[in-house]
Amino acid sequence: MQKLVEIQDSDFIQFVFGVEDKNIKNIEERFKVNIFLRSGGILLKGEKEQLNLVCNLIKRMHSLFKKGLTLTDRDFDRAVFLPDNSEELEPFKLKVASLKKKFIFPKTQGQKKYVKSMQNFDITLSIGPAGTGKTYLAMAMAVNYLIAQKVKRIILTRPAIEAGESLGFLPGDVHEKLNPYLRPLYDALYDMMEPATIEEYLESGIIEIAPIAYMRGRTLNDAFVILDEAQNCTSDQLKMFLTRLGFDSKTVIAGDITQSDLPEKKPIGLVEALKILKLIKGISFIHLSKKDVVRHPLVQKIIQAYENYYKKA
Repeated sequence: MQKLVEIQDSDFIQFVFGVEDKNIKNIEERFKVNIFLRSGGILLKGEKEQLNLVCNLIKRMHSLFKKGLTLTDRDFDRAVFLPDNSEELEPFKLKVASLKKKFIFPKTQGQKKYVKSMQNFDITLSIGPAGTGKTYLAMAMAVNYLIAQKVKRIILTRPAIEAGESLGFLPGDVHEKLNPYLRPLYDALYDMMEPATIEEYLESGIIEIAPIAYMRGRTLNDAFVILDEAQNCTSDQLKMFLTRLGFDSKTVIAGDITQSDLPEKKPIGLVEALKILKLIKGISFIHLSKKDVVRHPLVQKIIQAYENYYKKA
């Protein structure tokens, strides 16, 4: 059986086929179909059910492509292995996308739940391993809220825990000493906004990046507040931070409870918070897993290897 997907968009067709037909070969192998380029579009040959799956996949990708969504080869590879009824690739309309002419979108079921949680709850706790988009998606949502004027400022914070080095031996003043700890927040921010805009917002206080100690005694109104690396917060720090929430604000707390740098026998504040706050309505808990990792494919395997090792120990 054969089916013609009528698409005349040469840019999209070039993307679909990929370098040396890499993308098409991926689809052919996954769905056991044959794919050919024809003057009228893309010709599919194979079993009826598989043809329908591939046809829907290509149409969905084309729809996103027409909206201006910047798709990488990795995005395409992930899309191929999504179930046909999946909506993972539907971008949540971040106006941050307009700043660098790209969309940012959840790429897994877990990330999709995370995005919806940030939209629907004033406080979201996101727990999961590295590479699951905890900080990146929170940053994207924060910038979106700022551009849409839903908040007046963004506050980004994280604990400055020493990981094998003493702050006292690092060169510079206190801000220069703390900069390495805050660097991941800057990295995400610069990926979404133009440098000149970021510098302007930092100087005016519209965007603030600071260690968690600077949050004490404040009430954070009209703000989107992100606490990163929350697994390195003590119970007192996390309680202090949670009680900073003001009116018309959003708070996102992100951490990986398997990678705490707190001293041994020191309770992890994030672990305690999960137990203490679980019955409070209005607080959302999102648990991401290795299935939500969207970094290099080896990252998922590394996480799995460590999990297997510790289970045997």
